Amino acid sequence: MIVPDKIVDYIAPYLLEQTLFPIESDKYGFMKFDKEQIDKALSKLKVLAIGMGWGEGKENGKILEYILENYEIKVLIDADGLNILAKLDKSILNKTKCKIVLTPHLKEFERLSSIPMDEIKKSPETYAKEFAKKYGIVLLLKGNKTIVTDGERGYIVDRGCPGMATAGSGDVLSGILSGLLGYNEINVKTIAGGAYLAGMAGELAQKDKNDISMIASDTIKKIPEAINLIREK
Repeated sequence: MIVPDKIVDYIAPYLLEQTLFPIESDKYGFMKFDKEQIDKALSKLKVLAIGMGWGEGKENGKILEYILENYEIKVLIDADGLNILAKLDKSILNKTKCKIVLTPHLKEFERLSSIPMDEIKKSPETYAKEFAKKYGIVLLLKGNKTIVTDGERGYIVDRGCPGMATAGSGDVLSGILSGLLGYNEINVKTIAGGAYLAGMAGELAQKDKNDISMIASDTIKKIPEAINLIREK
């Protein structure tokens, strides 16, 4: 986890398996843009997931641009990373050597594409496919059904449940996808498979809890069981 140094003491007690790489922060607690520190943090990475809980610090745009312009790794962009990307010149996606997957919900996709959300809802598969093809990325569009496309091929994933409409579920999905991308390439099958796994784990969690009281960590606890079920089938 690459985090601003000012929050390390607050989050370290909650991290049992993860390692921490602090980057100098400004007086507000946001990361500063420091090429040397970023290079050290990313030096051995195969996959970078960026944006979850990141905030919209004034230098985050510089950090994202620097990574996309100077690295050749797999990058998953979600949450605040998508909002920051929406403010940049998106032609950077065509120029980068990184392999990119974007995981927006409808409102985030509206910001990225500049297409009104009501219009997107009329034909989400079409707009997702056009966007993915234009920028050469894999797009996972969240909604009642999850659409995954690279502009040529696509999948619709119908796994999931009402209980997953809770804070942090999108972060769980990003974590699952990042884990899978550690040993698979970014393509529609890998990303759709991750969405399927997350949805199935959520369904199992809802059976144990219920659609009102389950939280995102309940889904995490059911990932092993979901993997076993998928293997069995």
